[in-house]
Amino acid sequence: MSWANSGQQRPTYVTQGGTGSWGYPTGGPPPGVSTEMWMWFQSVDEDKSGRITVEELQKALINGNWSPFNEETCRLMVGMFDKDKSGTIDVYEFSTLWNYIQDWKKCFDSFDTDRSGTIDARELLSAFTTFGYRLSPLFCETVVRRFDRVGRGSIQFDDFIQACVMLHCLTNAFRTKDKQQVGTVKLQYEEFLEMVIDTTIHN
Repeated sequence: MSWANSGQQRPTYVTQGGTGSWGYPTGGPPPGVSTEMWMWFQSVDEDKSGRITVEELQKALINGNWSPFNEETCRLMVGMFDKDKSGTIDVYEFSTLWNYIQDWKKCFDSFDTDRSGTIDARELLSAFTTFGYRLSPLFCETVVRRFDRVGRGSIQFDDFIQACVMLHCLTNAFRTKDKQQVGTVKLQYEEFLEMVIDTTIHN
């Protein structure tokens, strides 16, 4: 993937806005932030507020087929790295998120064995098994159907991130209830609802 309008190749996402005048005071990046990361941050921060919203992040991220990231994945990632719960991320949080996306991209590419740019149910089963989950092919087919937004029988990079993060969060929530680690729990209806809400809705 590449940065649009930049003339340079980037591994995971692109900005769809222009470059050049960033609208920030001169003087270099904040302490601990590279010049390159600072420039990327400023190009994504369209309103020059010094913080990036879900909407700005979504405009900046694209999949391998140039389709934009879905809003829910962007909201999920902002929620994960938004330490002050402001609904936005600053340059330090953006830097951490950027590295997180790069790690997921390497993971995605390693399981995309047919180099289609998407992950099918067979490849997803391989990924989940490598992650340590014991899940059935039928479950993986269900996940692909749920996250396949165009009916191709496979999922794109952004949906792969969302599916894996949700599985991780739900598994952790399940394990807190599974005191004996036997793989079964007894839940009240509201306990189940709370577990799902806590792990799938991010402010």
